[in-house]
Amino acid sequence: MIKSLRLPYVLSLAAATVLVLAPHRAAAQDDHGGAVFAMTNAASNNQINAYVRLEDGSLAFAGAFSTGGNGSGGTVDPLHSQGSLKLSADHRLLFAVNAGSGTVSSFAVRGTNLFLLDTEPTGGSLPTSVTQAGDLVYVLNAGGNGSVTGFHLLGNGHLLPIMNSTRYLSGSTPAPTDVVLSPNHQFLIVPESATNQIDVFRVFPNGTLSDPVVSDSAGAVPFAAVFAPDGALIVGNVENNQTVSSTISSYHLDQNGSLHVVTNALPTAGQATCWDVIGRFGRSVYTANAANSTLSGFNIEHNGALTPIGDAVVGQNPAGSANIDIAASDDGRYLYTLNGATGTIGMFAVQEDGSLVNLGLQDGLPAKAGINGIAAY
Repeated sequence: MIKSLRLPYVLSLAAATVLVLAPHRAAAQDDHGGAVFAMTNAASNNQINAYVRLEDGSLAFAGAFSTGGNGSGGTVDPLHSQGSLKLSADHRLLFAVNAGSGTVSSFAVRGTNLFLLDTEPTGGSLPTSVTQAGDLVYVLNAGGNGSVTGFHLLGNGHLLPIMNSTRYLSGSTPAPTDVVLSPNHQFLIVPESATNQIDVFRVFPNGTLSDPVVSDSAGAVPFAAVFAPDGALIVGNVENNQTVSSTISSYHLDQNGSLHVVTNALPTAGQATCWDVIGRFGRSVYTANAANSTLSGFNIEHNGALTPIGDAVVGQNPAGSANIDIAASDDGRYLYTLNGATGTIGMFAVQEDGSLVNLGLQDGLPAKAGINGIAAY
């Protein structure tokens, strides 16, 4: 954390704190229909680009904001992760990892304006993913043996490290890709792409974690994890074979931390399915398939089972886009993909039947320069 502050920064921090503590209604009135945030992951002066969401779902650039740290740099998808940017459920706070600095940053969100509140060490190397629910924040450190560590989220948006919360993953080279809290805040999930396993940590009342309960993944190379509103865990699987379709699986999670397969490795009809997002008010899940620049969609049944929307592929970015992450607007009407190879954001309108209409591209991000992370409301 920064120890000495100049007066302008103090004033900005005070203003940001007021924004965090302001009534939700006031914040909502200034949202102007929504926003999308994308992270440059630059090796020097990592930044977040902000875009206002217009009435038709298209985007307009609104500004760039420093995270107070450095990213990893690189080319396409250097973080190999989902969740490097995370918005709070009420979209009043945004969290970002700084892979090159080993830190995590918190921001107050006011429309498309971001106010840096805090930057804290993550207790490990190469932080690549962050998750938040209530007053708990956890970061995945992908470097070395891989670890997770926790923070209490204070009322002013600052992050207070939770003592003795760091836990290591199941193996020596697990290649973890995501971290996500369950809706009841009782479990923390980490897919391991190198071991084909999924770690489940119990979250104790003080925020510390148990050792992981390790389950085999239903599909090979589990990557992105997301919870449906009813508690079903949905995981996209790369399958590590570009000649066959990637897959998507769903699970029920019991109170012991064990996973029970509901949908077993359902083909996405795309390749390199590495990212997913819940849409249509919890009724569907959409995936970004980087190798063939498509999006796939699936309905979520009441029991957590997945069924394809149409032929599964519901959207297409231009060939070679390498859409490496995906986000959905709060109202369920729009999806956005971060296209790492071209430095663009793909924009899609969600129809009532779950199909997508392509709205075009928003450019302005650096192509093949390591951009990672997208969040929207």
